[in-house]
Amino acid sequence: MQEVIKFDQVFFSYDTIPVLINVSLAIQEGEFIGIIGPNGGGKTTALKLMLDFLSPDRGSVKIFGSDPKTMWENVGYVPQMMDFDEQFPISVLEVVLMGSLSKASWWGHFPKREIENAHQTLKTVGLYEFKDRPFGSLSGGQKQRALIGRALISHPKLLLLDEPTANVDPHVQKDIYELLKTLKKSMTILLVSHDFEMLIKHVDRILCFQKEVSSLLPTQVCEHFALGLYHPPLGGKNEP
Repeated sequence: MQEVIKFDQVFFSYDTIPVLINVSLAIQEGEFIGIIGPNGGGKTTALKLMLDFLSPDRGSVKIFGSDPKTMWENVGYVPQMMDFDEQFPISVLEVVLMGSLSKASWWGHFPKREIENAHQTLKTVGLYEFKDRPFGSLSGGQKQRALIGRALISHPKLLLLDEPTANVDPHVQKDIYELLKTLKKSMTILLVSHDFEMLIKHVDRILCFQKEVSSLLPTQVCEHFALGLYHPPLGGKNEP
């Protein structure tokens, strides 16, 4: 089985404030990984290192065995929901096509094949019937699905998501997790979330970031974590 992500003794600080301290981890092909931890524990920083938005102070980060900057075509990214001008004139289809800008002509025209790819992606995320609607008119959950579609249109082998279920209601959260469960058949998924109850029902393994990192099985994540009381698993060593 291929090793998709490897951190080897990674250190990272913002100015003089340490965020990651001697982090080593390995993620295998096909895993669905949940990432948890307190604010400032290094969750989003770890994603940015995987995406080559940041570089480690010490240690190394490898994606599919190579430098992250060479792996862009294999990685899809869904950032935290951003503020968006709901009056901005962009359709749901156009949002998804933003994930294929490299395929557009210099004047912004997409080939027919890429339009068809976007249509299929919208069907995958359950938004095909909304393709011509303004993005700003969608509900919070529908917007998240559109952003997932934008990440999926390039057919990534690795999907990184930063709080995709934040600020959406429970039934929408469930729908997004069911979608990710389907996607797991064809890609490796890392999901940052504070939604512990849903995480432990769906992921294979959990990484808890508190500057250092612990690898846990879902059964080792207790109710204390939902209160922000992070601790090692009780009664045994961390799982690899």
